[in-house]
Amino acid sequence: MTQPPLTTYQQHHLRVTFEHHAGYLYQPMVKASEAHVVMLAERGLIPAGSAASMLRGLVTLRADRPETFTYDGTVEDVYYTLEKRLAAACGIPTGELNVQLARSRNDLDAGVFRMILRDQLLRVLAAIADAGAELLDRADHYADVVVVGYTHRRPAQPTSLGHVLAGYAEALAGEAAAYASLLAEVNRSPLGSCAFAGTDLDIDPERVAELLGFEELVVNSYEAVAGADHLMRTGALNAQSLATGARLARTLMDWLSWEWVRTPEEFTQGSTIMPQKRNPVVLEHLVSMAGAAAADAASVFNNVGAAWWEDSNNATTDVQVRLWESNDRAYRFFALLGGLFQRLEPLRPPTGEAIVATGATTTAAADALTRHGVPFRAAHSVVGRLVRAGAPATWTDAGVREVARAAGVGALTDAAVHDLVAAALQPELVLRRAQKDGPGEAAVRVQVGRIRSTLDEAVAHATGLRKRLHDADTMLAAAVAERSAR
Repeated sequence: MTQPPLTTYQQHHLRVTFEHHAGYLYQPMVKASEAHVVMLAERGLIPAGSAASMLRGLVTLRADRPETFTYDGTVEDVYYTLEKRLAAACGIPTGELNVQLARSRNDLDAGVFRMILRDQLLRVLAAIADAGAELLDRADHYADVVVVGYTHRRPAQPTSLGHVLAGYAEALAGEAAAYASLLAEVNRSPLGSCAFAGTDLDIDPERVAELLGFEELVVNSYEAVAGADHLMRTGALNAQSLATGARLARTLMDWLSWEWVRTPEEFTQGSTIMPQKRNPVVLEHLVSMAGAAAADAASVFNNVGAAWWEDSNNATTDVQVRLWESNDRAYRFFALLGGLFQRLEPLRPPTGEAIVATGATTTAAADALTRHGVPFRAAHSVVGRLVRAGAPATWTDAGVREVARAAGVGALTDAAVHDLVAAALQPELVLRRAQKDGPGEAAVRVQVGRIRSTLDEAVAHATGLRKRLHDADTMLAAAVAERSAR
């Protein structure tokens, strides 16, 4: 029979939403329905024969390819498509189905959304962990490569490639810990809340949660379907993490332009007119991706903030597409960074003379005087006068003594003059710095170990969650097989 044409609402909203969402929602809905039917049968809420028939039908639905479904207007959304296909698989009218007993689309959607988010966030966390591991390897390996550190886009002080990379690795490790915490928040089951007020039927929400790998239940059934903090937190964390990564991408653009590091060939594009050009456009893409993540987060916050505190599409369903795309973008962002770090190596880092010429060593020169009893402000004044008189390469012992007397410091000892000049002319001395969080070569390598431990903790949390999900899948498959055979 020919279907009537789609209504305006169907054509311009339900169809578009269905075609985009079916590939995300359908299979998690099948799995959640299996767990729900198992629980209903175990509690004696549906006959064993009905449960067995529905479970056999749901197993059949596992082979469906929802991305090939066509929206024809005969059903409202993905859930009703599942019901329609389940009834057909069971050989019964949809009116005889019990799959939605003691369940609402509200709690089903909320549960399925969490299932999708946790899978995506596990993928993001894995990409962060891989990128962090690569970055820490590079930080350790290049802890002795001295470069100029910048503040406000101006040369500031000597540091090392390892010190800068370890700094970003610490940010990555903190973000990994934040994703692990977010996963713990997401992995709480709302299933059993029904529309929001639960049910008088003797259901077992804990059993459904167990079969689906959830660690615990959301405490309050109203919050279970109305809550959106975990959605906003997901968008915000992606925006934050990508923004920090984009800042490093901007810094890497400079390093590549200055030829401090080599441009990995596979991360470049050529020019259609300039044969010599190899453009590291991946770094530009990373910055753009961070901007898109910020826009996604703003969309989520705006939608949630415009909704009532109750189940509503604009606070839940309509924000999902933004988060699915945001999570995918975050995964690709960190996968790109990890691949880039894997191939990153020094090319022509600045020479000691070039570093000295920037004036970056003058703070160390002033500090050298303070170690010999000269007050800091006076030492700063002496070095300032020396810089204004000429580059550090032109300083002499006699010139230093003369400037010190003119600044009112008085006579300097030979050791003080020697240390000042050495600090001004030898930027590599920064590699001997003992401060635990500083750029000293040994210090950076200790930092790498500590940061790696933080990263490993987040990875361990993710590994534990993956095992929980695997065990839950095994448990659910066994329960379905047992009940299907009755």
